Parts: sequence; C-alpha cells; structure tokens
Amino acid sequence: MRRKAAFSLLEVLLVLVIVGVLGSMAYPSYAAYLLKTRRAEGQMALLHRMQDEERYFTDHHRYLAFGADAGGGDAQAMVWWSGADAQHSAYELRGKACPGAVIAECIVIEAAPGTERVNAAYRDPECGTLSLNSVGVRTASGPAGRCWP
Repeated sequence: MRRKAAFSLLEVLLVLVIVGVLGSMAYPSYAAYLLKTRRAEGQMALLHRMQDEERYFTDHHRYLAFGADAGGGDAQAMVWWSGADAQHSAYELRGKACPGAVIAECIVIEAAPGTERVNAAYRDPECGTLSLNSVGVRTASGPAGRCWP
C-alpha cells in the first residue's frame, strides 16, 4: 500500500509562522501608506476649498466662513468634509477669519483629522490639523516638520 502525499502538521505550522512574520513586517509600511494617502486627501481638500473661497471673494469682495455648523445661505453650500462624503472622509474642514483679521480680508481653512462628524477612527499624530490661509501659508499643528509637499 502506498502512502498519500500530504503536508505534515509541522510543515503547515512553519508556513503559518513565515506568513505571520512577513505580515508583521509589511503592516507598518501599509499603515504609513494609508496615513500619507489620507493626509494627501486633506491637503487636496484644503486647496479645492481655497479655490472656492477665491471665487467667492471675486464675486462678493469678502471671504465666507463655513463649517459643519454653518448657518444658511452660501456657507451651507461649502463642502466641509475632505472625501466623497462626510462619513468616509478623514478630515473635517472649517473656514474662519485669520487671527487678528476680519473675514473680508483674510481666511484660514483648517482640516481637523478624525472628528465626530467624519471618520472618527482616523488620527494623524505627526501632522495634526492642517491649515491653509488666503495668503498661501501652509501649516500643521503636529510635531512633524514636513506635512506639506
């Protein structure tokens, strides 16, 4: 009688250990990739909202404060999330007057990561809240030095 060819329990466990080690080495790279992708989503949303603000400024000679709690009118029409919809977005956007200025002269748009109105699971400990003002200054509240390209 011939024996059937099969894998032994030891061979199966060895393969599982190898797959586990490779997975544990690949996961940090994947997590870093996801973080950078979401950060790029926030940056692009800030640039798009600033373009919208500049168009609004051209028509009305002032900027428009906006956010998730915006009142009626034009402020309600401004998109306050960074992705395709609020639930799947990484950042909540809000526009307000620059510090020490009035909204007619200067606006700063902030992108806050993972608030209760967007994907609350997302965090960006390196860059924190990203911001862009109407003068073109790009900043971040986190400790990382290079949050903008």
